[in-house]
Amino acid sequence: MKKLGFLTFGQHSDFPGSPTQTPRDALRQTIDLAVAAEELGFDAAFIRVHHYSRQLISPFPLLAALAARTSTIDLGTGVIDMRYENPLYMSEEAAVTDLLSDGRLQLGLGRGSPESALQGYQSFGFIPADGETDVELAREHTAIFRYAIAGNPVATANPATTDWDGPICIEPQSEGLAKRIWWGSGTRESARWCGEQGMNLMSSTLLTEDTGGVPSDVQAEHIRIFRRAWTDAGHTHAPRVAVTRSIIPISSEMDRNVWGELADAASVDSVGDLDGRASRFGRRYIGDVGRIIADLSADAAVGEADTILLDIPALQTLDFNVNLLSSVINEVAPALDWR
Repeated sequence: MKKLGFLTFGQHSDFPGSPTQTPRDALRQTIDLAVAAEELGFDAAFIRVHHYSRQLISPFPLLAALAARTSTIDLGTGVIDMRYENPLYMSEEAAVTDLLSDGRLQLGLGRGSPESALQGYQSFGFIPADGETDVELAREHTAIFRYAIAGNPVATANPATTDWDGPICIEPQSEGLAKRIWWGSGTRESARWCGEQGMNLMSSTLLTEDTGGVPSDVQAEHIRIFRRAWTDAGHTHAPRVAVTRSIIPISSEMDRNVWGELADAASVDSVGDLDGRASRFGRRYIGDVGRIIADLSADAAVGEADTILLDIPALQTLDFNVNLLSSVINEVAPALDWR
């Protein structure tokens, strides 16, 4: 059994024919898609966070809106770039959102991917110390955030207003949230670090190191590294692993007209350069349902994961995305014993 969710970037564009012309359109479509996914039986709705882009950006207002319109589906991020975050303010926002959702928040954090702005997090006021890398900055913010949501004191009380001069914690607190934090990993080192820290592992279709191996096999290796590190660190709760996959079944003539020419090209992995690092982009699963089922059954990382997140295609209509989710959960998932 696997949990099924979706991950959307929430792009918007004002080009003619775009179904999401404005940021409001993208936000509304994301809410409606989560409602539809819950009705279809999906377990999770995740949103991507990209700054300085025509995509979803500020996650907590949207997650709170999703919480108000749904009742069972988990709500998450994949991932929040911690270089940009004030960790104590974020701990308040996260706790409030988790309480509003009755404990359904699954927060994916990370160093993030290259953004539209050059070192944009510095414009937000977060500048690495001398000799500190942006990865270390993200991990430092993450450590402060996790410390705060675990109920540890982060300030000293004002005795003039509280009759207390001892340590105080961030309010509110949301019980259990600390165990529902994920880390977006793209390398073996970060997978190991994630396991040591006791965060759940999130792996996308992008690996920020190129070992020359098949990405799904490399991801499976990351997952095994993560689990060994988790066990060696002595964490007592069960670890979770999510992988993202682009899955587009072609089941109608309309699908074939839109996606048919991409089916063969999508089955090939690609190598590129991100921030000066050789990176490997995993294949997409586009084609007839039978072919997709056969290919996914051989995907080592999918086999290792407990959660599969479907990457929602950019700038498609709500009806298209709902039909895509329906096809995956009703045709693909049962054949793979995911449900």
